[in-house]
Amino acid sequence: MKTADIFKFKSQRMKVLHLTWIAFFISFFTWFNMAPLATTMLDTMDWMTTEHLAALGILNVALTIPARIVVGMFLDRFGPRVVYSALLILMSIPTFMFAFGDTWTQLMISRLLLSSIGASFVIGIRMVSEWFPPKDVGFAEGIYGGWGNFGSAAAAMLLPWFALTMLGGDNGWRYAVALTGVICIIYGIIYFICVRDTPEGKAFIKPKKSGAMEVSTWKDMIQLILWTLPLGGALAVLAWRIEGMGFISSNVLYITYTVIGITMIYQVLKILQVNVPILKKGVPKDDHYNFKNVAALNSTYFANFGAELAIISMLPMFFQLTFTLTPATAGMIAASFAFINLVARPLGGVLSDRLGNRKRVMLTYLIGISIGLVVMGFIESGWPLILAIVVTILTSVFVQGAEGATFAIIPMIKKRLTGQVAGMAGAYGNVGATLYLTLYTFVTPQQFFFVLAGGAFASFVICYFWLEEPDNSFAGDYYQSSVDKQNAIDTDSLAKEALELKKTASGGR
Repeated sequence: MKTADIFKFKSQRMKVLHLTWIAFFISFFTWFNMAPLATTMLDTMDWMTTEHLAALGILNVALTIPARIVVGMFLDRFGPRVVYSALLILMSIPTFMFAFGDTWTQLMISRLLLSSIGASFVIGIRMVSEWFPPKDVGFAEGIYGGWGNFGSAAAAMLLPWFALTMLGGDNGWRYAVALTGVICIIYGIIYFICVRDTPEGKAFIKPKKSGAMEVSTWKDMIQLILWTLPLGGALAVLAWRIEGMGFISSNVLYITYTVIGITMIYQVLKILQVNVPILKKGVPKDDHYNFKNVAALNSTYFANFGAELAIISMLPMFFQLTFTLTPATAGMIAASFAFINLVARPLGGVLSDRLGNRKRVMLTYLIGISIGLVVMGFIESGWPLILAIVVTILTSVFVQGAEGATFAIIPMIKKRLTGQVAGMAGAYGNVGATLYLTLYTFVTPQQFFFVLAGGAFASFVICYFWLEEPDNSFAGDYYQSSVDKQNAIDTDSLAKEALELKKTASGGR
């Protein structure tokens, strides 16, 4: 696929790609609708403080971690068309709740529920992988992720203008937030009408069982359990931070810990329930995959997307204090880190598609992240400002390019499990952000960059030993095992039976 192909709008697969990245754009536009309006909220709500806003910021990512796992399971079960449309429409409800909430409880609960929209990313990963072959999927996934992710920047630019210039008054921010909910409903309907899960004549292959990720060996099942537990740990850290800020009581904190613990036990039981029968029966040799590849990609997204979210959260203040800048100037400079997503993430996918070895591209990006973050750790007031900006942008190119390279590999690990693999890796990105931002409260900004560099290098080591070059990396179609082929036959048979019943019913009338 060439860059010019992106603009061939008559192509059905390009139409699906554009409709899908727009869905992701709207998801992020809605997810980050609070930050650019935060100061307006402070001015118009007498009881609100900066501590309330900080707590809402934490709640804004809280349910993204479990939601990405759950959405990944629904996705592989029901298909991306239905799940994306449903998520957009459902998330309009907490958006309206937040827009017109007057009490802390209303704002807290609505923001917590709205954080689930962050799971939208994994849906498009499966949709794009259905429409693009392995040789092109990295570029296509990069376009989806990079252009869609720009929704957060668009919210920062457009919502304050809409709230203050178009509407004005104390309720301007409320109508601006509500607008994002309206857009979610409208586009959810449009997406449902305008796309389908697969190209015509191609079956949507589902996992044999739902509820947990399938594995191929007993060893892999143990690894899956061990890599599932930190997801609950990250939620516990978020709850601990909220309690430490004084917004929930210690009793609520312990109840939250209990709920998280019960959820983790349930998830482990589901892993056993799904996989023990499969493993006892025996997995055909050609249907095996190594879970260590999933683990390696979990670590990469922890290191790159986790670092991105953490850096975006602290970079404006870092530049403001280090170089004595105005908040507006520091914010514009820091925005360059996110803005580069438009190019860097697709570039990561393109390089993964075209350089002949996806693992080598991934390792190169991780080393680039490590070096870039180490250099950022030496930035201080004596540096020329322009040099600090250049180093920041170059580091961003590696961070976000690595995200594109990660999701250029994920659809090839096990095609029918793409939603669950993407959901787990995506959740680890949020786990990384949670743990990094918690560590940030204990170190200086310069030390923080060294911490992030250490995380990237640790991921490099994991990928060097665990990540394998996928089968059919650059082929015209994905590898299909005997189980996949049988599932496709079964799916086609069911579809034909349903069509026959429909014809019979129509004739009967």
